[in-house]
Amino acid sequence: MTDQYTDFLKAKVAVVEWTGIDVPASRLHHSTLPHQADAIRWMLRIGRGLLAASFGLGKTHAQVEAARIIVEEHGGKFLVVTPLGVRHQFIDEDGPRLGVPFKYVATDAEVEAADTPFLVTNYERIREGHITPAQFTGISLDEGSVLRSLGSDTYAVFERACKDIPFRYVATATPSPNNYNEIINYADFLGHMDRGQALTRWFKRNPDKAGDLTVHPHLEKEFWTWVASWALFINKPSDLGHSDEGYDLPEMRVHWHRIPVDHSRAFGQTDSFGQHRLLLDAAGGVREASEEKRATLSARLAKAQEIMSQNGQDTHWLIWHHLEAERSAIEEHIPAAVTVYGSQDLETREQHILDFSHGRIPVLATKPEIAGSGCNFQRHCHSNIFLGVDYRFQDFIQAVHRTHRFQQTQPVDIHIIYAESEDGVVDVLKRKWRQHDELTARMSAIIREHGLSEEALRSTASRSLGVARQQHDGQLFTAINNDCVEESRNLPDSSIGLWLTSIPFGNHYEYVASLNDFGHNEDDATFFKQMDFLIPEMYRSLQPGRMACIHVKDRIMYGWQGEGFLFVNPFSDKTVAAFQKHGFLYQGRITVVTDVVRENNSTYRLGYTEMCKDGTKMGVGLPEYVLLFRKPPSDNSDAYADVPVVKSKDAYSIGRWQLDAHSFWRSNGDRLLQPWEAEAWYDYQAHVGEMDRLERKNALSKSFLMNAVESPSDRVWTDVNFMRGLNAEQSRKRLENHVCPLPFDIVERLIERYSNAGDLVADPFAGLFTVPYCAVKNGRRGFGTELNPDYYKYGLRYMQDIETQKLAPTLFDLLETQSQQPEEQDGN
Repeated sequence: MTDQYTDFLKAKVAVVEWTGIDVPASRLHHSTLPHQADAIRWMLRIGRGLLAASFGLGKTHAQVEAARIIVEEHGGKFLVVTPLGVRHQFIDEDGPRLGVPFKYVATDAEVEAADTPFLVTNYERIREGHITPAQFTGISLDEGSVLRSLGSDTYAVFERACKDIPFRYVATATPSPNNYNEIINYADFLGHMDRGQALTRWFKRNPDKAGDLTVHPHLEKEFWTWVASWALFINKPSDLGHSDEGYDLPEMRVHWHRIPVDHSRAFGQTDSFGQHRLLLDAAGGVREASEEKRATLSARLAKAQEIMSQNGQDTHWLIWHHLEAERSAIEEHIPAAVTVYGSQDLETREQHILDFSHGRIPVLATKPEIAGSGCNFQRHCHSNIFLGVDYRFQDFIQAVHRTHRFQQTQPVDIHIIYAESEDGVVDVLKRKWRQHDELTARMSAIIREHGLSEEALRSTASRSLGVARQQHDGQLFTAINNDCVEESRNLPDSSIGLWLTSIPFGNHYEYVASLNDFGHNEDDATFFKQMDFLIPEMYRSLQPGRMACIHVKDRIMYGWQGEGFLFVNPFSDKTVAAFQKHGFLYQGRITVVTDVVRENNSTYRLGYTEMCKDGTKMGVGLPEYVLLFRKPPSDNSDAYADVPVVKSKDAYSIGRWQLDAHSFWRSNGDRLLQPWEAEAWYDYQAHVGEMDRLERKNALSKSFLMNAVESPSDRVWTDVNFMRGLNAEQSRKRLENHVCPLPFDIVERLIERYSNAGDLVADPFAGLFTVPYCAVKNGRRGFGTELNPDYYKYGLRYMQDIETQKLAPTLFDLLETQSQQPEEQDGN
């Protein structure tokens, strides 16, 4: 690599800087256990971190000691923010035991009047603006996962209010492995990486469901190592090399109680596609889940009473529920139960929780989001009933560990009551439980392997520079696994007949754990700086007068990315400017229409309900574009390319040209025409009427757009079949899909229009080698570079297959050979 390009790539290295203070273990309180000492010193060194210590390992102790030393070193005041029923652990228990006087405050005036720098408040006080966090030297969010149940608006309040506090911590027992949003929210709050950047760096998203994230398989190890560089996960003291004596958890006995249902109730129900149901299924959607909760409440409550009656009157019970209707039923049928709910006075809620934790109340009924975080109920309770199930595993596991934790002396019983129609929900809950155990083991292994050394974690998390280059030369194609910048520099001048590619959409996706990855850039500015190394080589190697066709899409920018609400980044316009900068002439764009319903399912940007509240916040669906650029010909007198792309008028009719010249490209899509499509003129009101008719029949899909608007313009392609592509082959073979596939429809039309038979068609971001594949298929030669070795491996296989097909003799070849054989024999 050239020094200039190498320097640019090395500058992309991002590490978590540790900004705290280093103190010897001798400064810690004499009661501090060895694993707690390691955790406290880690907190002080990193300055801003997540302490994810399992239940009962001493998170409160660690926070108190860290607060004391920070105030001793830097002065000011330290604030701990707790859920309801938890503040007494700082004020009455760990604080006095460690000689650190904590005081509860509810307003800024009380903060000012406090006679101690060590203060405690509840999350609600900051959310409602009663306390200004910016005045503190340090802050710790005890049981920080509670932010999730308080809502995204509350998280935004905390993120803005706390961003300038030098020392920031989150302490929680179970960051959910199933909710990546929670983990990256912590990283954003702690100042280690912007939420949007984390989303684009490591995750692929479900196009049908907003917020459903999955780590790219090739980036999974890097992601968790990055998490370990600012988060300390401790499952047992042995994770840090210490003895586990005294830290054996009690037995957990899980009892699943399945309540039968009458499936005939399903016969009148339809799903989101308008199909009638045969069986009840609470997993079908929010409406279905709510209906099942209501329909099965009496049976589930009867089962709870039966369980309680079988275990004796002296047993203390925790009853967890989700609905207000369930709370009302508990109050009516279980008189001994004291209920805690959201509309209660704050002090009343907290007193009920304290009374139960001290054994003064025999039965407590509440929701996991109210008392499932931070409360210690293990001293007087070991029996739990979950009156129902839902998908919120994090709330569930937190609630379980209010009693199943270190210092519990009895086996813990977990009774989970659910309806037969909720089998799908239970399956998901069990899967998430397994994933939770896997995450715990993975993070413990990372800490055991690398310890708490910043240097070790940094070296492990660092990305590679360059890849192990691979190249395969076929008769009709060349495939290379390497950085496209380096490979483009090896291309001869004016050797490419057509550049056709889908460039990475800035930092929207990352494709491989390498600094060379164009998707691995902080923002659009640095992305286009890297493009500045590639575009000149594309220009130089392109034949004069020929085209570069660039597939792009504008990007949705989320509220946390700057403005507090959704807006659109005109990425396509920036791409035009980047290519013009290096000499390309902009020739226009082709619009490729996408499905607005699927887009909304993945972003919630175009929701119907929100539009009804305020139409001004609504934009429109984002199409894809093919940007057309031309390298000027050597001779401008007639504007022809040095090697023109020639069409035979017999093979390429004037009618076809009139359609192709249009920037809105269509086809019949091999589907049934709707009534209004057969009319000469489009009728908007008739189209709306048809959609309304489908909605009245409950047949209007919420998953994809039905009866999309068609355009007569060839500048807009409404007929692109996104299922036609090599990802379909990947799925059929159960192989990894490309994160941003390019459909055949787009590629084949552009190759036909802008290249001659035998031309070399090139793609610098080949992915699965769709462009070279279509080039060879259509009588051209293909050239592709790809950085991801897995994509290269899959793409090479497809290239070899299509080359074999093109070079294999046909039946006509065999017949021609046979017809020549007698003549050859006669000549002998």
